[in-house]
Amino acid sequence: MTASRDRAVIVGIGESPYARWGGIADRSQFALACEAILNAAADAGLPPSAIDGFASYSDDANDPARLMVALGIDQLRFASMVWGGGGGGSCGALAHAAAAVESGQATAVAVFRGLCQGQSFRFGQYHAWSPDAAFTAPFGLFAPAQMFALLARRHMHLHGTTSEQFAEVALVCRDNARRNPRAVMHGRPLSLEDHQASRMIADPLRLFDCCLESDGAAAVIVTTAERARDLKTRPVHVLAARQGSSKGWGSGMLGGHNMPDEIYATGNARVMAGELYGRAGVTPEEIDVAQLYDAFTATVIFSLEDFGFCGVGEGGPFAADGNLRWPDGRLPVNTAGGNLSEAYIHGFNLVVEGVRQLRGQSTSQVADARLCLVSGGGSVTPTSAAILGV
Repeated sequence: MTASRDRAVIVGIGESPYARWGGIADRSQFALACEAILNAAADAGLPPSAIDGFASYSDDANDPARLMVALGIDQLRFASMVWGGGGGGSCGALAHAAAAVESGQATAVAVFRGLCQGQSFRFGQYHAWSPDAAFTAPFGLFAPAQMFALLARRHMHLHGTTSEQFAEVALVCRDNARRNPRAVMHGRPLSLEDHQASRMIADPLRLFDCCLESDGAAAVIVTTAERARDLKTRPVHVLAARQGSSKGWGSGMLGGHNMPDEIYATGNARVMAGELYGRAGVTPEEIDVAQLYDAFTATVIFSLEDFGFCGVGEGGPFAADGNLRWPDGRLPVNTAGGNLSEAYIHGFNLVVEGVRQLRGQSTSQVADARLCLVSGGGSVTPTSAAILGV
C-alpha cells in the first residue's frame, strides 16, 4: 500500500508484561507506561529522545510532564487527552496522534495507555467516578457490568440474542489467548459448559462475559510515511481514525441511560462507522480481521452490527455461525485474546494486535491480512475506531 508522504503510519509497538489485577506489585503504573513506550520506540528503531508528542485517553494519570523527564525527551511539541468514555477513546487518541503528525505539530507521537486498577481504585468496586453516579447509584448501577447488563438484556429482548451467542465471543477470545504467551489467560481453556455454569455478575452477564482486571501498559509510535522510510519496521498505515457520538447519547451507558430507544442497544457507532469507511475508502466486506472492544461479550455483538459486518439484530447468529473464529471464520476477531482473555488495558492492546496482524506477527495470524478494523469502547461517549492497512 502506498500513501502520501505526510500520511500517518504506525512504526513501533510496545507493551509491558500483562498480569491480573495486583499482579505487578513491584512497579508503578507510571513505570509500566514508560516501559511500553520505550519498547515501542525500540521496536521502531527510534531513540526515545526523538519522541515529541504524547496522546492518551480516559484521563490516563501518566502525564506528559513526567514522561518527558523520565524518557529523556528533547522537545515536547504535542500532548493530548481524549476525555472520559472509559476505553472509548483508544482509537480517538490514535486519531489525535495522526492529526498531529499529518499537520506538522509533531514528528513522532507515542500513543499509550497505562492501567493498574488497584493502584488508584479497583474498577469493579463502587466509586463515585462520574457526576452521574448520584443519579444511577440509587438504582443499583454501581459498576459498568450492571450498566451494560441493561443494554445486553434489551438486545436479547429486541432480537432474540441468547446467552450462548454471547458465550461464543468469550470462547473465541479465550481460544486465541491460549496461543498467545503474552496473554493472562494463555493456555487456560474455556468451554461453553464453563461459561454457562459461571456465576451471574449482572443478569444476563455471567463471569466469563466480563473482561479481566489487569495491570499493564501498551503503546504505539505514530509518525509520517516519509519519516518511516528511515526506520527499521514495515509501517502500518492509519487509513482512518475517528471518534464521536450520536445525538442524544450523552453519558449513555455510564450515566442516565437517556439515549434514544432506536439506538439504545447499540455501540453508539453507526454514524461514525460510515464516516470511518468513507475516509479509508473501503467497505466492511474488505476488512480481513477485526479487534473489537470487548469489555463485555455483548459489546462485540453490538460492534458487529454497528460496523456493518451483519444486519441490525443479527450479531448473535453471526457470531454463533463461527464467523469470528480463527483461522476459518469470515472475520477473525480479537486474535490475541482481547480484553476478555489477553488483558484489560482499556483496549489499547487491541491496537497493538491490529498492527501485529498486518505485520504478519500474530500468534493467531490471519493469512494475507491487509486491512484491520479496531474499535474503541462501545456504548459510551466518545466511542472511536480506526482502520489500519498495509
